[in-house]
Amino acid sequence: MGTRDWGLGIGKGSMTNVGKRRAVFLDRDGTINVEKNYLHRIEDFEFIPGAASAIKRLNDAGFLVIVVTNQSGVARGYYEIEAVHRLHAFLDKELAAVDAHVDAYYVCPHHPEEGVGEYRCDCHCRKPMPGMLLDAARKFGIDLAASFMIGDKLADVEAAVKGGCKPLLVLTGHGADHAARVPEGVPVVADIGAAVEAIVTDEITGRGEPVCSP
Repeated sequence: MGTRDWGLGIGKGSMTNVGKRRAVFLDRDGTINVEKNYLHRIEDFEFIPGAASAIKRLNDAGFLVIVVTNQSGVARGYYEIEAVHRLHAFLDKELAAVDAHVDAYYVCPHHPEEGVGEYRCDCHCRKPMPGMLLDAARKFGIDLAASFMIGDKLADVEAAVKGGCKPLLVLTGHGADHAARVPEGVPVVADIGAAVEAIVTDEITGRGEPVCSP
């Protein structure tokens, strides 16, 4: 499957049921890979255990897999957007080794206060705004109400709620620090593997309730 950094989306407002396809949106740092401040070097990339197989499981279950990542290191001038693209190309290669793939990457390179030049702006794509989710829904025909967002920060949960999809918080990355602040009813799980287990099991059994403990 081809994967691309669509990025720089600035979707506005809320929308649901724009299509029929189901997706799982994934935060990157702290969810797919081990959290390392301003990660941009390939040699520093490290999968969270089980992440690649979790993504394959979503592929096999028929979900679109879309990464939505804030990259304020670009805005701050710590690295160029091209470094983000190179890292994602490396991630694609690593996933391909286990017959898994990401369908698209959406990147927000902005920051409202610390950004340099064109990257200093109050955008609609930086989580907790839902712009990246909304742009992906338009492009891929995604039914947001039937889709999920997995992340390790309250901003991921808020973006999911604003975008109209179902959030799950993982305890990897910053998750342990954010868990006490998530809204009631949002599932909190150990890691991406546990989140995918919850999503896929719910899909198979048809239960309309969370299958993991808050």
